Amino acid sequence: MNYHWHWAVLLQPVATGEGSTYLGWIWHGFLVTAALTLLSWLLALALGTVFGVMRTLPGRIPRIVGTAYVSVFRNIPLIVQFFIWYFVVPEMLPTALGDAIKGADPVLQFFVTSVLALGFYTGSRICEQLRAGIQALSRGQVQAGLSVAFTLFQTYRYVILPQVFRRILPPLTSEFLIISKNSAVASTIGLLELSGQARQLVDYTAQPYESFILVTLAYVVLNFMIIGIMSVIRRRLARPGLMGE
Repeated sequence: MNYHWHWAVLLQPVATGEGSTYLGWIWHGFLVTAALTLLSWLLALALGTVFGVMRTLPGRIPRIVGTAYVSVFRNIPLIVQFFIWYFVVPEMLPTALGDAIKGADPVLQFFVTSVLALGFYTGSRICEQLRAGIQALSRGQVQAGLSVAFTLFQTYRYVILPQVFRRILPPLTSEFLIISKNSAVASTIGLLELSGQARQLVDYTAQPYESFILVTLAYVVLNFMIIGIMSVIRRRLARPGLMGE
């Protein structure tokens, strides 16, 4: 292979005069990807919980709303959702609010848009996992909760959801990992996360192998961090027969 390896280029100052090295670009991309992954997963978990519960309530309207959310966000390609959040949504808002969003710091726009796109998309997947977990429980548990003077909200809060979250922790971990990889789509709207920084590094150094090998290792490290965090949570929540095993 006629390729000149030059790992030392990563320690050279960037050509843009930012006072950083090319390795610093990758580190910044790693931090952005980690923050984007965490915030998107928390948003997805909140949305998935709300709409997942709505899909199991006795009323017709909550079920219709929950089904509509899943149908829309799970069936539209993720990259299209990024473009809708970034280009379309600000135009649909009241003029003053839309202009304020479009006039905000571009980096903040990219980041918030990415969190919303990833959070709403992944939330539709978690919604279905939560719904399946709730429906796998005995229906008598809700009736038992109501019979001891719990409200429906309290029954879900203290009886149903603690069991369900323990059971679906493995698929929740998978969704956490998937978000870290789906975050690469954010570079299509301009966010310089890991993959975006890698492409920028290639443009300035013409060293594609070093750039993408380093980014690949960064993704591996991030995923091992996620697995470690979820393993700690799993051990702390462990109850015999309630961990999806």
